[in-house]
Amino acid sequence: MLVAGVDIGSITTEALLFDKEKGLLGYTILPTGADSRKTAEAALDKVLAAPGKNRSDVSYIIATGCGRKRAEFAKEAVTEITCIARGVSFLFPDARTIIDIGGQDTKVIRVNERGRVLEFEMNDKCAAGTGRFVEVMANALNVELGKIGELSLNHKKELTISSICTVFAESEVISLVSEGQELEDIVYGIHRAIADRTMGLINRLGGVQEKVVMCGGVAKNIGVVKALEKTLGTSMQFYEEPQIVGALGAALLSLEKVS
Repeated sequence: MLVAGVDIGSITTEALLFDKEKGLLGYTILPTGADSRKTAEAALDKVLAAPGKNRSDVSYIIATGCGRKRAEFAKEAVTEITCIARGVSFLFPDARTIIDIGGQDTKVIRVNERGRVLEFEMNDKCAAGTGRFVEVMANALNVELGKIGELSLNHKKELTISSICTVFAESEVISLVSEGQELEDIVYGIHRAIADRTMGLINRLGGVQEKVVMCGGVAKNIGVVKALEKTLGTSMQFYEEPQIVGALGAALLSLEKVS
């Protein structure tokens, strides 16, 4: 019994195949670009091509993410909060707090022992503290996005980025460069700012409840991870590919529909 989940995000789109007997069959990650509908189609076709399948072989497809309603091939659209919780709980049954930092928003989700969403907080009105925030800061510092995380691990000073707006924070970073502050210290300040904003969402839910799982593209940034763990006062768990957790949850919900 073959099902699929497609997660259409602001920056990337993930498509994932799941088989009732064999488990995860494969996934693909594509840049969403300007046409999310076309990208979702391409991602689904690409993940189907690897095992030699076509759309008629798929029993059920659920789309999630901010562009979920653009996936006309999907039989259902489900919010990313529900899909992320389902995916994380499948991978980490002991998870109680989920941190998902994506391209344009940050979500903190509290789940119970069955993986049901109890409550959540979401920073969806500003890109501060998100993947886009990191990208803007990396460009301002002329640092490759994939290397910015490791830089902060060598910081000597704990600089503070106080602005909560991405535009103002960028100006603050440029000012720190002009002052002659070390690059590693500035990058650490950026990652610490993300951790502080995330902690603000967690505090609205009553504080940290272990175990904590992090997913989303920013989970690949070791600098953000270390800053978060220091701020939270606890370690976090991760799946080997943190970007596909939402798509996995969508596929698992699809499997429940046809089972």
